[in-house]
Amino acid sequence: MNSTACFLQLCHLPSSNRLLLRTPNITRGSYLGSAAKRYPCLGFFCKKMQTETYQVVNGSYVPTTQIKENIKNEDKASLKLESVGAFQKLPMVIQSVDILYSALRKAKRVSPTGGIANAAKRERNKAAKQLDALMKELAIPLRRYTENFPKKKSLHPYERSLVELTLGDGYYEEVLGKVDALRKKVVSVGKEQASLCAKSLSKREAQDRLSEGMQKVEQIFKVEGKAVDDLLNIAKALRAMPVVDLESPTLCLVGAPNVGKSSLVRILSTGKPEVCNYPFTTRGILMGHIVVNYQRFQVTDTPGILKRHDDDRNNLEKLTLAVLSYLPTAILYVHDLSGECGTSPSDQFHIFKEIKERFSDHLWIDVVSKCDLLPASSSVYTPEDCSADDPELALYKELGPEGALHVSVKTETGLKEVLIATLYLAF
Repeated sequence: MNSTACFLQLCHLPSSNRLLLRTPNITRGSYLGSAAKRYPCLGFFCKKMQTETYQVVNGSYVPTTQIKENIKNEDKASLKLESVGAFQKLPMVIQSVDILYSALRKAKRVSPTGGIANAAKRERNKAAKQLDALMKELAIPLRRYTENFPKKKSLHPYERSLVELTLGDGYYEEVLGKVDALRKKVVSVGKEQASLCAKSLSKREAQDRLSEGMQKVEQIFKVEGKAVDDLLNIAKALRAMPVVDLESPTLCLVGAPNVGKSSLVRILSTGKPEVCNYPFTTRGILMGHIVVNYQRFQVTDTPGILKRHDDDRNNLEKLTLAVLSYLPTAILYVHDLSGECGTSPSDQFHIFKEIKERFSDHLWIDVVSKCDLLPASSSVYTPEDCSADDPELALYKELGPEGALHVSVKTETGLKEVLIATLYLAF
């Protein structure tokens, strides 16, 4: 059953059965204050959803009316959104071999200036002009790349994190630096060789210096042109990053590896992440969308998080933390107490407490996945980490966090509740 069918079925339920909005553990941050409401039915919820507008402030969604009250004594410019989407504006990068051979063909078609009767002078002029043309044909695209690829410090913090974690810290700047160094070298050698051609005393000497100059410039570009190919790969990787709209509500699925986040994304949204039974199936940030009544919001699948210190986390885990840190996201935290995911309930409990404390200002829903496996798996884990002084952990191992929704993608249990709780939280 897909998400649209779930939503339409819910719309036909009698109002007396629409009780789910009273049950989910939907936590609101302080930015909603006294205006926080729990809507008793979907109709009023949709009316509210269509009539109230929001802006993004400090990583959270805040009603526009509340913003106007808060900025009376503040500088309005401080609330201006930092833009994203720089990766979709990157210039098209051509392979270095194609740039070189195109430049050679164009340079060889250059003719001497008309009206020069002396053969030696005519050949000098032709040689100098061809070398100058070769230099320009190589340098112009290199200059365009270095000027139009954004400086990392000018990127939105989220995109800056993607660059660092996807490419490696410093690699982006290193490649751009090599491309610019190649441009400068081509210009320097090209001008030098063109100047030598212009000083030739005979036709033969001009031809020899032209051939020598062409070979030098070509050899330099062949040896150091790998930087252009590296930049091409960078551009491909960055363009493949999901496009995020800061003005649209974003729901981020978070949890340990293999707890069922990707399966829920496939059910709830248009996103189609890979679903496999091994940790870190999700190798990056994957985006889907839900559209209801012409309202649209984003659903983000993220790599799993393990129980360890931030300094020991891999780049996939850091991507998840970057999304939560720099994007205005609501969190749907997924727990798996069945023993199937490879991370014990005790470790999941500690990960959950850490993330909840770190991102306490985010909207929040807790979901216990694979609930169809819980009765058969209730004895898989013993309370080895649970003492008499830790009843919260013992309760978590049995039921998950207080107020969590229990779902199963296999039996479709709880999917309606999760969908509607998600819509309520997003709008």
